[in-house]
Amino acid sequence: MSKEKIYIFDTTLRDGAQTEGVDFSLEDKNKIASVLSDIGIDYIEGGWPGANPVDTKFFSNPPKMNKTLFTAFGMTKKTGRSADNDPGLASLMNANTPAVCVVGKSWDFHVKTALGIKNEENLENIKETTKHFVKSKKEFLFDAEHFFDGYKANPEYAMQCIKHAYDNGARWLILCDTNGGTLPNEIREIVSKVIKTIPGKNLGIHAHNDTENAVANSLAAVECGVRQIQGTINGLGERCGNANLMSIIPSLCLKKTFSSKYEVNIKKDKLSSLTECSRLLDEILNRKPNKNMAYVGASAFSHKGGLHVSAVKKDPKTYEHIDPKLIGNHRNIIISNQSGRSNILSRLEKYGIKIDSKDFKVQKILDEVKDREFSGYSYDGADASFELLANRLLGKVPEYLKVKSYDVHVSKSDKIKTKASVVFLIDGKEIECHGEGNGPVNALDNAIRSNFKKVTKYYNFFSDLKLLDYKVRILNTGTEATTRVLIESTDKKGISWFTVGVSPNIIEASFRALIDSLDYKLFKEKAPANLDAK
Repeated sequence: MSKEKIYIFDTTLRDGAQTEGVDFSLEDKNKIASVLSDIGIDYIEGGWPGANPVDTKFFSNPPKMNKTLFTAFGMTKKTGRSADNDPGLASLMNANTPAVCVVGKSWDFHVKTALGIKNEENLENIKETTKHFVKSKKEFLFDAEHFFDGYKANPEYAMQCIKHAYDNGARWLILCDTNGGTLPNEIREIVSKVIKTIPGKNLGIHAHNDTENAVANSLAAVECGVRQIQGTINGLGERCGNANLMSIIPSLCLKKTFSSKYEVNIKKDKLSSLTECSRLLDEILNRKPNKNMAYVGASAFSHKGGLHVSAVKKDPKTYEHIDPKLIGNHRNIIISNQSGRSNILSRLEKYGIKIDSKDFKVQKILDEVKDREFSGYSYDGADASFELLANRLLGKVPEYLKVKSYDVHVSKSDKIKTKASVVFLIDGKEIECHGEGNGPVNALDNAIRSNFKKVTKYYNFFSDLKLLDYKVRILNTGTEATTRVLIESTDKKGISWFTVGVSPNIIEASFRALIDSLDYKLFKEKAPANLDAK
């Protein structure tokens, strides 16, 4: 029995670009489009030609694509103009794309309020726009904006809108939940009625996420007969975002409910690119990835409780709904005060450390973690600090940066000035480092790294080091509150790591996290030991 095809339409570069704070460059658009085409996305909506210089240039020289249909976006012709003389339609035609997606109103409230025209005029605009592109042999998609709200308010008119496009040759009629307020039961009810008039092979779904149901709504529409899903990478989009293709695609491919009935153009060997694709977008946008995102998030396959970890080691299916490798993700065992021996052993195995499960050092590491977490440390998210701690307890980390003293001075006259000095004992010499910065941590960091030229054996290891993030959490209240600091660092290889420091003094907590970050870099790079080591 042959499976029905589900088509995937990506609108990251158009609808996703309408997200607050998002502004794709031409290079960004080319990079994202190439990755999506390589994965096997059926349609990529590149933007709105003529709307801005970047989109216009993007369409004038689009990236090479495999079997993906590059799609231009626009709106129906304006009232009072013919389709042949409408500048907006001319820009779409001149974009020379094999497919065109045009948006039009399907809610009579919007026709009157937003467009200020009569219902009949809107229907005429839809009809003439459709005929204009169908005549040009372009694949034509009609985005019925606000369809579900329109159907609930005036089902007869909403149906007339999509029927005018369908009767005049539109390949696809996309049912849009533009305000994102429709629930899955409503999607099923309305789609089931629409499909009695228009075949499912001509229907698509475009869902927004304002009730956190965009993915559920998209899958519900497929079950009712819709055969195209529109969405974005990571659910990027206006307000609460669009349907997240990083969740939809693996659900279609890996969940039997869908994989047994339908097929998509994305092969299983390309599924493993999804996590990389998700993180590429975050990198381009300079955003911190959502760790809790389904399938591709860093925490999607993380295990913290000792009982869970023990079960996962026996068989991952005990607490994982799929193999994370299928979508390019990986299992992560969290170390915390909830940990058991299984957590420690699993993490040591990840670091390539072979140790007998009955070795007393395993319990020693576990006890140390729990003692430290009682005093405020948290290794749930500070992997580098835990790796250093474990290896130190196993006697595998030499001493690198021996600190004799440090000082931070903050003063204010016309502006605040922060100065820091650190004295190290390195290979029998006192090395004094000085620096200034925007604040105490920045000044300490500058003091250490900018002055380490004096210590040639370590300076080269730090020349490409950057601090990406700095977080402070006050663990209890009052003037003697304990402070926990988390620092994220990276290097030219693009590898990032997290270290933690705890102290009643915020400067000391920050300094401990900073030194751990530097020590971790030296340890991973196999730097020579400090001859002043104890």
